[in-house]
Amino acid sequence: MREFSTPAAASSGGRRSLTDDVVAHLRKDPHRVLLRRRNDLADPTQWADVTAADFHLQVTAVAKGLLAAGVRAGETVAVLSRTRYEWTLFDYAIWWVGAVTVPVYESTPAEQVAYLLDDASAVAVIVDSAAHHALVDSVADRLPVMRQLWRIDEGAVQLLSDLGAQVADEALETRRAGVTAAQLATIVYTSGTSGHPKGCALTHGHFIAELDSLVEALVDPLDRDDASTLLFLPLAHVFARVVQVCCIRTGATLGHTADVGELNAALASFRPSFVLAVPQSFERIHAAASQQAAVDGRSRLFAAATTTAVAWSRAHETGRPGRTLRARHAFFERVVYRQLRADLGGRVRYGLCGGAPLSERLGHFFRGIGVSVLEGYGLTEATGALTVNVPGLHKVGTVGRPLPGVTVRVADDGELLFRGAQVFDGYLSDQATTSGVLIDGWLHTGDLGEVDGEGFVRVTGRRNDVLVTAGGKSVAPALLEDRICAHPLVSHAIIVGDGAPYVAALVTLDTEAAAAWARRLGRPTDTAELVDDPDLRDEIQTAVNAANTTVSAAESVRRFVVLTSQWTQAGGQLTPSLKLKRQQILADHHAEVAALYR
Repeated sequence: MREFSTPAAASSGGRRSLTDDVVAHLRKDPHRVLLRRRNDLADPTQWADVTAADFHLQVTAVAKGLLAAGVRAGETVAVLSRTRYEWTLFDYAIWWVGAVTVPVYESTPAEQVAYLLDDASAVAVIVDSAAHHALVDSVADRLPVMRQLWRIDEGAVQLLSDLGAQVADEALETRRAGVTAAQLATIVYTSGTSGHPKGCALTHGHFIAELDSLVEALVDPLDRDDASTLLFLPLAHVFARVVQVCCIRTGATLGHTADVGELNAALASFRPSFVLAVPQSFERIHAAASQQAAVDGRSRLFAAATTTAVAWSRAHETGRPGRTLRARHAFFERVVYRQLRADLGGRVRYGLCGGAPLSERLGHFFRGIGVSVLEGYGLTEATGALTVNVPGLHKVGTVGRPLPGVTVRVADDGELLFRGAQVFDGYLSDQATTSGVLIDGWLHTGDLGEVDGEGFVRVTGRRNDVLVTAGGKSVAPALLEDRICAHPLVSHAIIVGDGAPYVAALVTLDTEAAAAWARRLGRPTDTAELVDDPDLRDEIQTAVNAANTTVSAAESVRRFVVLTSQWTQAGGQLTPSLKLKRQQILADHHAEVAALYR
């Protein structure tokens, strides 16, 4: 199969901008609860309802403040903040006045903040904390067009509301009504795994097309009367941002939390019906449950429950589970699975997963416990998702079929190409780079993949990451890395071997999981001592062996090294969206790589 298309979605009903969704809810049902806002000043497990009327009132009040502050249509306003209610509030207020939101990850270092704000010509910046305020202030002399710096924790919402109190409703509506689908909504910068990040210019029309497709494909998770989700991923990432605007479109109740340390409590109190997360989040959920089972002396029970869940999911792909499997599944439902779902709030039926491949076994595990993880695939350049698994058309191990109105093509070299109305028109002020990824209307993703006879897409790796061994064997590292990282003791892994006689791996430990493992066995918990522990190396070897079963002998990992260090964004090895910077990692560990071939 070289090409597959899904019929286009129904019309968006004449929407011109993303703010039309807020107005539509106000007119149809002003009392509908669109968001729930966490009470950070009192009990953080308490949530206050925000109705369509409340949200409209707050958004327009802030938008009037932006008007009064002199923000003009087409100008850019940056948001540097953790995931919180005000992020969504400011996003819609910025759009209301025809301006353009520039999201910035809260962990972005000063040098890159200066680059992004200057490149995007941000006239105003909204930050959420004193630290972020100081960071932007420290580079302000390099931002000649920046006129305003507002801080959420210092009352930016009230300040702007007061500033715009005298702005007439008619003046604001005139500005909003002038926004068209062709106008820019946001500039989202790519992760920058090599070189400077590139600004993807996305219009209101791109988002509207994406929402039309997603809502039609994911009616059950997104458009049920009781649908709700708790956002904890960064809103600087297009994945979380699209789910944000999807919820405002459908009326699914939206909540926010940024404190991963309190995520379990937040999930328990908010009780979402679906969650969105990157594969690492789902891996940690499974690993945490496995570790707790070990502490409770129930490791064998949990291992059996995992095997049963995987078997249950696989059986449903080929027919109906047999009597013995049904009995085992019913037993583990009572003693394991029910509690796992309770840890997610008790109502979660679906997980939306993207950003990287999810291991097939993990996908089967979650479906087996009653939480279908619907894996999808997309790019910032495509306003988020291009493919997704959906209820009733869910094939674990794939990223689903193209969204309605999207066509996928596999090029002769195996690269995945896409065409659809949500595909961007280009990078900000960079026609040369744009012309390299948009060719004859097709978005060249740089990812390698396959499309089966039913249209399901499987991503096999990055074209630029493919290694060629000294023996001439081409190796796509993604599958091997994902399988090794599926082990609960592993944090990251990188496959090496370009021009070398065989394939090898660099592995870093999940420090919390490794420390728990060491305490259980009475070993030192210091990572520097653990990396040479024979039993720990045996554990990592099982992960490597599992990975090797997915490839040929010539592609298999022959040796590995467990590193004492971690790969972090601060250290320069990870992007803000937690993607690995391969070249930086290889430069940092050239000695360890060389030692693998001695």
